[in-house]
Amino acid sequence: MSPDSKDAAPPSSGHGAGLPSDWVLRWSQAWRDREGATALDLACGSGRHLRLLAGDGVAVTGVDRDAAALAALAGLSRRVELIEADIEQGPWPFEGRRFDVVIVTNYLWRPLLPRVVEAVAPGGWLIYETFTDGQQTVGRPARPEFLLRPGELLDAVAGLRVIAYEDGFLEPDAPSAIVNGRYVQRVAAVRPNPAATAAAPGAPAGVYPRYRLR
Repeated sequence: MSPDSKDAAPPSSGHGAGLPSDWVLRWSQAWRDREGATALDLACGSGRHLRLLAGDGVAVTGVDRDAAALAALAGLSRRVELIEADIEQGPWPFEGRRFDVVIVTNYLWRPLLPRVVEAVAPGGWLIYETFTDGQQTVGRPARPEFLLRPGELLDAVAGLRVIAYEDGFLEPDAPSAIVNGRYVQRVAAVRPNPAATAAAPGAPAGVYPRYRLR
């Protein structure tokens, strides 16, 4: 079920509206360190992250089933691709496509988790943040299908290199948090790229990317 259902988080939680997620901003090295980066903003809503990426010159694809939200993004940039699709009921629109950055915030549809991970290109990043168990004690969403189980994101990204993972409570004064705070689980993970980390001829060790933690 989509995050715009009646039990999903209210607009003030930041899904597709308002300022970019602090988690997404923290990992902006995912695209700012990469010339010609491509990105997928899944369930992009009104485009808070799509606008951020487009402003940084990224070729970004946004997908959502909300035609009105997508219409408001039309003409934003020639490097923006907008796809209206119900990714829960219809076919996956990115078969065979890979992206340097995949961003998902405040959205959970468990059958799609393998597809989301698969969409990350070698050397690319998955930046994922959504509600976790405990959120039902402070507000919406409250139904189990919208809430990650403890450690579930870690299981979902098996095969990727986890750079950072958090599972806990954001206080109300945290950026983009709702008035009562919120329980979130979030991960930043990279698909290994053997070609990039192969040892150079004559070198004693491989080339190791520097994933900056702050």
